[in-house]
Amino acid sequence: MGFLDIKNVTKSYGQLEVLHRVDISVEEGEFLVLVGPSGCGKSTLLGMIAGLENISSGEIAIRGRVVNGVHPSKRNIAMVFQSYALYPNMTVGQNITFGLEMHGVPKPEREKALTEVARLLQIDHLVDRKPGQLSGGQRQRVAMGRALVRDPDVFLFDEPLSNLDAKLRVDMRTEIKKLHEKLKTTIVYVTHDQIEAMTLSTRIAVMNKGYIQQLGTPKEIYDTPANVFVATFMGSPAMNVMPARVVVRDGVPHAAVRDGEGGEQLLRFSQQNLVSWDGREILLGIRPEAITDPEGADRKSKNIVGLKNRVVVTEPAGSDTFVTMTLGAKDVIGRMRADTDVHAGQVFDFAVNMEKAVAFDPKTEERIRP
Repeated sequence: MGFLDIKNVTKSYGQLEVLHRVDISVEEGEFLVLVGPSGCGKSTLLGMIAGLENISSGEIAIRGRVVNGVHPSKRNIAMVFQSYALYPNMTVGQNITFGLEMHGVPKPEREKALTEVARLLQIDHLVDRKPGQLSGGQRQRVAMGRALVRDPDVFLFDEPLSNLDAKLRVDMRTEIKKLHEKLKTTIVYVTHDQIEAMTLSTRIAVMNKGYIQQLGTPKEIYDTPANVFVATFMGSPAMNVMPARVVVRDGVPHAAVRDGEGGEQLLRFSQQNLVSWDGREILLGIRPEAITDPEGADRKSKNIVGLKNRVVVTEPAGSDTFVTMTLGAKDVIGRMRADTDVHAGQVFDFAVNMEKAVAFDPKTEERIRP
């Protein structure tokens, strides 16, 4: 039993089921991120944990106590919304302590809690200002302060950074991460941004169309995606996925894939279970950073395979250069060092780290497991 248990939970609106048998157990102190495209059900699931949405079937328990039907105010959770939901006529200090006042906490205790939280979030110089006098990042800190001051069992964050500009999002991401590592609080965090999911979480639940596609650590999700959806949703740029055929040579499976010149290239697999797939079609998945120049290849890998192919496009991006070629009639992106001497139209000697390759069944789009 976890600290927060979501057991076989569904959500229906009339005859339409939008969440399908969700099972997640969150341990105390975990940072779970629910990530997926718009409409996948992640905010609905968060609302059910908070008590803002009714549960159609299944149960949700916090600290072993089933909270189905329990009013949100009785669940000892705190929620930080995308819109911040601050009272414009109250000062920062009043916004932060309003919930405590409503629960009858004496003024000296409220003031002590305000002082501690404001110092922690570095907004102690703002407590007498109104929300309209604050920047987006400052308003976000106030919303977090209002949640922190209550010392709840579980913190719920609903896309809290989506209204911030790119730089401020990165800064606030760091602040939330530091806060979690300092306080060891239990957090469930909703986002559609897979970079947020990867950097903040201890575990990620990737959602699509109301189903949990994969639940695991950021490394598990990134290195061994359960299916094509997870592979292409998580990562920036996304994993390259291209049609290929398994060819076994001397007992070793290879991926046979068409190159940009109409020829066929053989890429040796590390995954020996693919011997049984000899002659069958697969989908080959390779992350951009596993396709580079020979000098930039991973020195620790025991399976770097050479690939000669024509470059279609190069995109300098500061610290990296992204190089596009054609494989399996698909645009395939490699991630090179910034100073790599490569240009469009050139036939280039690529180095592919096949230890990082993943194979998917083209019928089910599920990963072919070792």
